[in-house]
Amino acid sequence: MAGKHLHIVSFDIPLPANYGGAIDVFYKIKAFAAEGIKIHLHCYEYGRKPVKELEEYCVSVNYYKRKTTRQHLLSIKPYIVVTRNSDELIDNLLKDKHPILFEGLHCCYYLDDKRLAGRTKIVRTHNIEHDYYLNLARVERDVFKKYYFYNESYKLQRFEKVLNHANAIAAISKNDFDYFAEKYRNVNHVSAFHPNEKVEIKSGKWEFVLYHGSLEVGENNEAALFLVNQVFSDLEIPLVIAGNKPSKELKEAVARYKHITLKSDISTTEIYQLIADAQINILPTFQSTGIKLKLLAALYSGRHCIVNSFMVENTGLEEICSIANTSLEMQETVKELFTQQFTQSEIDKRKEILLSGFGNRENILKLIKVIYLPQPAVAD
Repeated sequence: MAGKHLHIVSFDIPLPANYGGAIDVFYKIKAFAAEGIKIHLHCYEYGRKPVKELEEYCVSVNYYKRKTTRQHLLSIKPYIVVTRNSDELIDNLLKDKHPILFEGLHCCYYLDDKRLAGRTKIVRTHNIEHDYYLNLARVERDVFKKYYFYNESYKLQRFEKVLNHANAIAAISKNDFDYFAEKYRNVNHVSAFHPNEKVEIKSGKWEFVLYHGSLEVGENNEAALFLVNQVFSDLEIPLVIAGNKPSKELKEAVARYKHITLKSDISTTEIYQLIADAQINILPTFQSTGIKLKLLAALYSGRHCIVNSFMVENTGLEEICSIANTSLEMQETVKELFTQQFTQSEIDKRKEILLSGFGNRENILKLIKVIYLPQPAVAD
């Protein structure tokens, strides 16, 4: 594949790779570079600063200011889309005929642009976005944010038909693949890219259970509150909740219990250390969109992993997780696993499943095939 070029349009600067979307983009870039693909990276900038390290993997890196003014809330296009457009970006894309990989529906402002007619255009879908925003609305407590999420969900559902202008779609999960394959052509399942190269699990046992996630995200805040108020409130087993920007409600809930600890705004390195040290990683979620990178992190380097069905259903990871759906089921599973050693046979089972279907090289070769084989024409 040496000598082949690819434009990647990213919704954010993918470093530091400390949340799901950024992790998938950054480790995908690394995997492309390892196969000799020459990457021209285009990043929307809105808080994060340019990162020199990206130049190690890309032949060019361009940054564009995201236009986050409130007037865009009135647009008929979704806010996450209309705030990501740039004359400079389209000019750069028109300088050659290389394929373009759009990261998420967020970056598809130019997908149906007549100036890109005839180009190979691939969309990496990270979620069924209107479902994701609908669920954010359902768990949001702030009335103005709730309205924004509902409104954005409606707009995203209408805008999604722009995917008809893509030559191919690379869906991140099996559930997403099933959804998109019913509506669009040339849909492929390419699982999430991640920092884990091999299954490495510490021997012995530790003395706490871990929940981790970006706590400013409504669904993660809801999951953390559920664990505090409905699962660990009646247990004496230590729980650590780790993640950035916890809500006031979560802080107050944790403060009521001596055996529950909140670790906020810690580094990615510290998160991975906690994942490896925990006796149990517990990861409930209340929506089943995409695939959770934190689940893969827990399975590659953590001991026991307790999830609910929403987290793991139809991922291919069901066999290597303990599934509990109610607070009582979670309590019983925590008590059972907290005293159990993690066995070599369990490690071998993880290796068998994770290293066949979730490895970065396997998935990048699949994506390269999608991009560089002849693509069906689209109605540009």
